[in-house]
Amino acid sequence: MYSSGYLMLPGLRSPQESVHDLSPIENLRIPSKEELRESREEQTDPQAQQEIINSIEEVYFSSDSFDIVKYELERLPPVLSLQELEEYRDKLKQQQAAVSKKVADLILEKQPAYVEELERVTSLQTGLQLAAVICANGRRHLNIAKEGFTQTSLGLLANQRKRQLLIGLLKSLRTIKTLQRTDVRLSEMLEEEDYPGAIQLCLECQKAASTFKHYSCISELNSKLQDTLEQIEEQLDVALSKICKNFDISHYTKVQQAYRLLGKTQTAMDQLHMHFTQAIHNTVFQVVLGYVELCAGNTDTKFQKLQYKDLCTHITSDSYIPCLADLCKALWEVMLSYYRTMQWHENHDQDETATVSSVSDGSNVIGTEENSFDRSYVKKKLEHGLSRIWQDVQLKVKTYLLGTDLSNFKYDDFIFVLDVISRLMQVGEEFCGSKSEVLQESIRKQSVNYFKTYHRTRLEELRMFLENETWELCPVKSSFSILQLHEFKFMEQSRSPSVSPSKQPASAISTAVTLFEQYCNGGNPFEIQADSKDDETEDVLASNGYESDEQEKSAYQEYDSDSDVPEELKRDYVDEQTGDAPMKSVSRETLRSRKRSDYNLNKVNAPILTNTTLNVVRLVGKYMQMMNILKPIAFDVIHFMSQLFDYYLYAVYTFFGRNDTFESTGLGLSSSRLRTTLNRIQESLIDLEVSADPAGTLTAAEERKEKVPSPHLSHLVVLTSGNSLYGLAERVVATESLVFLAEQFEFLQPHLDAVMPAAKKPFLQQFYSQTVSTASELRKPVYWIVAAKAIDYEQMLLLMTNVKWDVKEIMSQHNVYVDALLKEFEEFNRRLNEVSKRVRIPLPVSNILWEHCIRLANRTLVEGYANVKKCSNEGRALMQLDFQQFLMKLEKLTDIRPIPDKEFVETYIKAYYLTENDMERWIKEHREYSTKHLTNLVNVCLGSHINKKARQKLLAAIDDIDRPKR
Repeated sequence: MYSSGYLMLPGLRSPQESVHDLSPIENLRIPSKEELRESREEQTDPQAQQEIINSIEEVYFSSDSFDIVKYELERLPPVLSLQELEEYRDKLKQQQAAVSKKVADLILEKQPAYVEELERVTSLQTGLQLAAVICANGRRHLNIAKEGFTQTSLGLLANQRKRQLLIGLLKSLRTIKTLQRTDVRLSEMLEEEDYPGAIQLCLECQKAASTFKHYSCISELNSKLQDTLEQIEEQLDVALSKICKNFDISHYTKVQQAYRLLGKTQTAMDQLHMHFTQAIHNTVFQVVLGYVELCAGNTDTKFQKLQYKDLCTHITSDSYIPCLADLCKALWEVMLSYYRTMQWHENHDQDETATVSSVSDGSNVIGTEENSFDRSYVKKKLEHGLSRIWQDVQLKVKTYLLGTDLSNFKYDDFIFVLDVISRLMQVGEEFCGSKSEVLQESIRKQSVNYFKTYHRTRLEELRMFLENETWELCPVKSSFSILQLHEFKFMEQSRSPSVSPSKQPASAISTAVTLFEQYCNGGNPFEIQADSKDDETEDVLASNGYESDEQEKSAYQEYDSDSDVPEELKRDYVDEQTGDAPMKSVSRETLRSRKRSDYNLNKVNAPILTNTTLNVVRLVGKYMQMMNILKPIAFDVIHFMSQLFDYYLYAVYTFFGRNDTFESTGLGLSSSRLRTTLNRIQESLIDLEVSADPAGTLTAAEERKEKVPSPHLSHLVVLTSGNSLYGLAERVVATESLVFLAEQFEFLQPHLDAVMPAAKKPFLQQFYSQTVSTASELRKPVYWIVAAKAIDYEQMLLLMTNVKWDVKEIMSQHNVYVDALLKEFEEFNRRLNEVSKRVRIPLPVSNILWEHCIRLANRTLVEGYANVKKCSNEGRALMQLDFQQFLMKLEKLTDIRPIPDKEFVETYIKAYYLTENDMERWIKEHREYSTKHLTNLVNVCLGSHINKKARQKLLAAIDDIDRPKR
């Protein structure tokens, strides 16, 4: 409403006040009360009044600063009109009257409320007067109560309160005094290594100090306690580092409890791994440094400034193995400590999990989750640290291994190195399941380097032994097996390649104890064990069977002297580079033992071998031992093993089987496989240019370095004496020792195949199929030479030329040449028996010898028959009679059945009776006869049942057959 809005505007004045602000003219014309009343009476229409109020300009409702007079004066037009002014004045009056009326109406409307509120104010005034009376009475009563108590009673209360405050203060002072003295107790606890107690005490002191921090003396104590706590952490870190070399359960338990109190379990694990890494570095450095300074013989500190890699190059050959053993022992202690640390955490986690599950009530969920997170972190950290620590160990050992050239080490020393590294790789596999690629590669490099040098020396040594070998028996027991030799003892152990873990019984695997379990409570897998090899004896030599020394002396007095032993064999040969004594020197006892056994060898089936054969077998055992320890170089080792066999086979062939004169007959030639093998050996292994120009190419020099000169037969071996059947005893020993060697290789094939890489197995199969299996084939060319010389075939041919074959009547008596030939065979048989007294002649050898002799005899008979100029049918019958007589007597001398080349002779004799057409067909079918044999057959038949025309036809057929051969 206009009136209420008018009243509510700040600064607006009443209509009367506003009237006084009008101009003087207007003041003179103020209406009287009657006029106002009339105007009110006249304007009783509310709507008209509201319209008048609405017509009032907005500026009249503005703030106090609005000057109405000024506003109205400024609105006056430049030219004033009285009438307009009066009209405007009347309008303003009407508006003022409407507003006044409106205000009066509003006052009248609110009159009841005003009266009611006035009554409430009157009632409130009465209540306040009553409250004043009550307060006055209260004060009066309080004054009476105050006067009723004495000052003494109130003093007692005040003193009691003061006493209570002083008791609290005394307690606080005593606590502060205790806090001041805790540093002494903390020092004692640290000396006793009671780290959890010290930390617990320190934390309690800090908590107590924070309670009394309002005392000035506590601030200094607080900083002191913080310093003490940091000192405890430092000592705790030192204590943690001691775990790396010598794990102690109680000590580690205290350390872990202490870190848990500090809330630094994860930090402790990080620190522990750092300490293990540092322990590995410090350990290997100190071990190697100790040996370097010991070998240097002075206390020069220059070695301490060297890097570990450079320090390893100063290790001498003599100290290499002890240092390696100590290095591995020290590293084992570090890894064992880590293993036991993991074991402690596993056991602790199990116990803690069981405890939590048994007391879990849901009230400590947050703490349980935090502990679970810490355990999970520690477990992952420890598992990750396994491979990291093993990698550090591998790198340190690799640096040590490659720091020294091992190519000139003794075999046993190098095998010991391999054994130690193999054991270390076993530790690595058990430690973290690693295949130790770093160690394998480093030891493979050293092994290949060492083995090339070692094998080259062994090949030269083998050549020397072969050239000094007299091919006499090395007497061994009939039960001899290579497994009885020291070099093959490793095959009896569980790590034999023939018995893989997958093929072992399940019970053996399940009950297997790891090295960590075996040595967890003491001992070390790298302790150098005293080599008991020298204490053992190889029970392989055959005994003489005599019980009395007198009998022995009388029976073998002639063998007491060693004058027939070559000087080369009297000496103990020791290789200057390796220090090995590859074969025992042939002492007097050995020679006597050998001679005693000679007469018994034909009674037992003892292996036939020589000292050189035994030496090769031992070498094979050593090679396999190295290969078994270090399988990555298996191919190289097997390749070198095959070269040992190749060279032995080539030497036997060169010494006893090569004879171009007899091989040209076409009967004693080696098989194509044997020839291929010999050619391969000669090309790949034999250095035929010993005296070649040294100024050759570098490549040629390198190739020759891998080869060995061809061996030469010892001058002590005589192969030209008929009495000894042209060295038959030596030939038997040579070929049969080669066969024995081949049998040993056959026996070892499964072991070699087990370690051979799959990609290289074709080489092994080819070696066995083309080389090892040809050993027995060497018998034929070797014994062919004996058979060709043992019987005088030329004498028989001469005797056959004196026989008259064109007889006219059938003879009943055989010719003299048959008896002469049989006497030769009897003499051969006698000498064969004599040789068998020295050397057992195996049945295959005996059969080959007889086969060769009979075959040559039959060939000689055909040759003699082919020399006949004239022959009758009766003469052919005489030939058959002679041959039948020869066969009958021969079958009594030998057990060979059927007689070799029997059909060769009989067919040739019977061909005389063939007709022209049948002979032509026979000539084409029998290519085994020479052109001379066939031509003579045709010529002899001329005139009897073949004419000249047929002769020409048959000769032309023979020429056609012979043409391709030319």
